[in-house]
Amino acid sequence: MKIDFASSPQSTLGVEWELALVDARSGELVPLADKVLAALKATHPELQADEDHPHVKQELLLNTIELVTGVCRTVEEAKQDLSRTLDTVRDVTDLMDVELLCAGTHPFSQSRLQPVTDKERYAKLIDRTQWWGRQMVIYGVHVHVGLNHVGKAMPVLDGLVNYFPHFQALSASSPFWNGEDTGYASQRALMFQQLPTAGLPFQFPDWSGFEGYVDDMFKTGVIDSISEIRWDVRPVPLLGTIEMRICDGLSTLEEVGAVAALTQCLVTDFSDTLDDGGSIPTMPPWHVQENKWRAARYGLDAIVILDAAGREELVTDNILELLNKLEPVAKRLGCPDELADVEKIIRRGAGYQRQRAVADANEGSLHAVVASLVDELRHGPAARV
Repeated sequence: MKIDFASSPQSTLGVEWELALVDARSGELVPLADKVLAALKATHPELQADEDHPHVKQELLLNTIELVTGVCRTVEEAKQDLSRTLDTVRDVTDLMDVELLCAGTHPFSQSRLQPVTDKERYAKLIDRTQWWGRQMVIYGVHVHVGLNHVGKAMPVLDGLVNYFPHFQALSASSPFWNGEDTGYASQRALMFQQLPTAGLPFQFPDWSGFEGYVDDMFKTGVIDSISEIRWDVRPVPLLGTIEMRICDGLSTLEEVGAVAALTQCLVTDFSDTLDDGGSIPTMPPWHVQENKWRAARYGLDAIVILDAAGREELVTDNILELLNKLEPVAKRLGCPDELADVEKIIRRGAGYQRQRAVADANEGSLHAVVASLVDELRHGPAARV
């Protein structure tokens, strides 16, 4: 099966940011995405009835909206795009007494009570996946980076998989699930992989290997569309990008910019290596799988496996080494400040750490945690309590 990979300027950027809709008083999730989108579309009279808003999309559940940038050259441009769209959404949600938050999961709303968006593809997903599909009350941040040649897609995927635990640890923000502390930094990471074709990607030596896999998935009825391959890192042939989907939801625009900068810099560094005739090392799948679990369980305290030889290091120490290595790339791409914001996450505490600190300071109240997430999205990141 031949799959064309679209022409895309190298290192262009696109970001998707999933947000939860919550009642301004109770903090509970509210199924109002259709009403929010209808109000937003009313401000775009040029849109046809069946056309989506250009920058706000619907998701699986009616408690979720997704902000989507256009094609950007820099992280700063992507952040400005998201900020404008967020302001537009707030013009609508503030009138509804609806607040917005972003984390890997909602701390206490019950997953079984969340209505599904009335679209055929979502109904098909729930029908197939049953109980697991109904648990997908999760939120993430996805970053697309353009690749200028199809031959880079699989090697760059391999490269990002090496840094899976780094992204997971930095973004981990789902310690609570249905009102309980799971003991994990990221409940979302382990929940999402229960869907068919989700989780860690298969790794192929070249594009033809990916084409063969997709062909098998179509022939056996596993998928009806390439978009149903929901790997944590995946190529997107239609856009000519590699998409990093590892991250839990991030509660501030600063943090979204930080992981976008890290993604863009890594992909560009991998691309440079390939242009220079080099290769990108891979790790055994069992090391990759173990790294995912460690980062989901321990977050920024995870000891991660660095290479096929089994060397290990505290993930935060390795992140700091990585930031120093990528500084010249960040300057070239115009995102040195955003890349430096990665270190702020380590100093301030990742989302799961901040949430637990708020709960501890408020006698275990998860309503206080929701209030803190709402405040972070409105006013920016706060230090741990």
